Amino acid sequence: MSRRRPPPASIELQDLSEDETARSQRQHSNRDDQPNPAAAPPNYQDRELKYGAAHVIRLVVPVSLCMALVIATISTIGFYTEKDNVYMLYTPFTKPTTDAAELLAMSIGNAFVVLAVVIVMTALLIFLYYFRFYKVIHAWLLLSSVMLLSFFSTMYIQEVFKAFNIAVDYISIAFFIWNFAALGIICIHWKGPLILQQMYLIIVSALMALVLIKYLPDWTVWTVLGVLSIWDLIAVLCPMGPLRILVETAQKRNEPIFPALIYSSAIIYPYVIFGMTDIEESTEQPPIREPLIEASATSVSDPTGLHRHPNHDAPVDRSTPGGMRYGPVLRRESQRQSQPEAEPLVPPPAPTNGPQVRQPSPSRRQQLVEVVDEGIRLGLGDFIFYSVLVGKASTLGDWNITVACFVSVLIGLAFTLMLLAVFRKALPALPISIMTGMLFYFASREFITPFMNELIDRQIVP
Repeated sequence: MSRRRPPPASIELQDLSEDETARSQRQHSNRDDQPNPAAAPPNYQDRELKYGAAHVIRLVVPVSLCMALVIATISTIGFYTEKDNVYMLYTPFTKPTTDAAELLAMSIGNAFVVLAVVIVMTALLIFLYYFRFYKVIHAWLLLSSVMLLSFFSTMYIQEVFKAFNIAVDYISIAFFIWNFAALGIICIHWKGPLILQQMYLIIVSALMALVLIKYLPDWTVWTVLGVLSIWDLIAVLCPMGPLRILVETAQKRNEPIFPALIYSSAIIYPYVIFGMTDIEESTEQPPIREPLIEASATSVSDPTGLHRHPNHDAPVDRSTPGGMRYGPVLRRESQRQSQPEAEPLVPPPAPTNGPQVRQPSPSRRQQLVEVVDEGIRLGLGDFIFYSVLVGKASTLGDWNITVACFVSVLIGLAFTLMLLAVFRKALPALPISIMTGMLFYFASREFITPFMNELIDRQIVP
């Protein structure tokens, strides 16, 4: 007797092509009709790494929006391009000079100071995460989000109103910032609509990029981008790289991702779906999915502290006294062996009025199935440094350079996705995009722009 299976959740298969969907259904059908204990479980990582156009668009659109917001701000608001000799604390070498060799030496020194700060912060994050100081990490990320959504947002809005000569009272500004920041904290660190969460993450990345453009010396920006790209490569790919250790630790503990530092194309907290499963259905648990793209300053967190247990209706806190946190896993349990349900001795009487309610067969029970679409994820560090590169290029006022950098970043991101599908392992997203962006920037500035200016001077239409 063939067994009926619940239809696969659309959130799992919505990005697969028709051929892949048919092949997956045939594999499930063959496994049901001819069970083979030695057969290997379905490789969910292989399925997720087969990207289509929808996956690329899910990354290209938010990255483009973030860079476009920075470009629009740089082009219309002069505050972020004015240098008032106020720089970050992490850039101690800021002596005014016109000597190119001295500027290069100071920029390299500033870049290594910034890199040292990044390494120390990453090591501190790994220490806190390894020893399960989750509350400290959440407080750290919460404080950072509050500062970005309140202080830097206020500064940004004030400069926008000054640039467009708009008069607004302080009470209205305070009311707007309070609601804007509160909604952002809820959407990022707890629950909220996916579109709002993504919008706030893009805004936070753009604000941070504008701050870096404003308070980093000109030459230091390029050396910092180059040094951090190399560091991102080491941190993710080396066997003892800090970000790799962080990712592997999260996988071993089966824990989700901190949403404050990760842009996800899907909702991070799990959906709980009720379904009917057969009593004989296997209880295979697929391997935990690793993050698709890891970036600098990337970590993991759980937006909610709750988990619905399959045997109970009430939510259970994932944070146990021992410090263990449980992340969402794709799982279907077919039978409850440890805690069987109590069967009533006398069945309830059938209703006499109204339509008959068909009861499920004894061999089928209602189960809780958690379906998590992790989607495509990209560290906010990538958003920030992509926007810094393009925003710094736009400060020259040359749209040829700006467009060249914009397109080169997207090309590098697409190439990274292609390598991800080939090697099927977590890859850093900064190096290729940043290197291609810097190459296009200097090539356009030294060759394309002079060539176009010469054509204009000679009144030659290209």
